[in-house]
Amino acid sequence: MAGYRKLGRTSDQRKAMIRGLVTALIQNGKIETTESRAKEVRKVAEGLIALAVREKDNYEEVTVKSKVYVKDKDGKRVKEEVNGKKVDKVEFVDKTVKKDNPSRLHARRQMYKVLYTVKEVPTDAAGKRKNTKTVDLAQKLFDEVAPKYADRKGGYTRIIKIGQRKGDAAMQVVLELV
Repeated sequence: MAGYRKLGRTSDQRKAMIRGLVTALIQNGKIETTESRAKEVRKVAEGLIALAVREKDNYEEVTVKSKVYVKDKDGKRVKEEVNGKKVDKVEFVDKTVKKDNPSRLHARRQMYKVLYTVKEVPTDAAGKRKNTKTVDLAQKLFDEVAPKYADRKGGYTRIIKIGQRKGDAAMQVVLELV
C-alpha cells in the first residue's frame, strides 16, 4: 500500500500541484478542490501549521541602528552637499527586530521549500507591476495562524463535501482552516 496518492500525475507535476494548493490554502484560508487532492494537501498543510505552532515564540528581539533617508513633504529624498557632491540626507534610527533562533530559522526554511512566493497586487493597480508587494507566508504562519492554534494538538483543517462536479462526477470539497 502506497503512503500517498499519485493523483494521475508524474512526481514533479504532483509536487507542484500540492505546493500550489497549500500556498493558496495558507494565503486564503480555504480552497475548493477534489476530495483526493484535499486529503493530500491536508497532510502537508497540517505539518506546516504544526511546525509554526511549535516555533512561534522561538525568537529574540534585537535593537539595531537603521539608515533612513530624510524625505520632504512630496516624498522625495532631501539632498545635501558634502565635499562638493550632492548626496541624500540620512538619519540613523533605532529599530527593534525579531531575530529567529536557529530552530525557528530552520523551520522557516522548511516552509519556504513548500510554499511558493506570492505577490499581492492592489485593486487599483490591477495588471501593473507597480506597487506589488511580496507576501511572506511563512511569517503569516508564525504571526497569524500559529497563535490561533496554540492550544490545539492537531486537526487544523476541515474538509466539507459540497457535491459532485458536473463534468466528471468527481467529489468536490472545501478544504479550510478550522
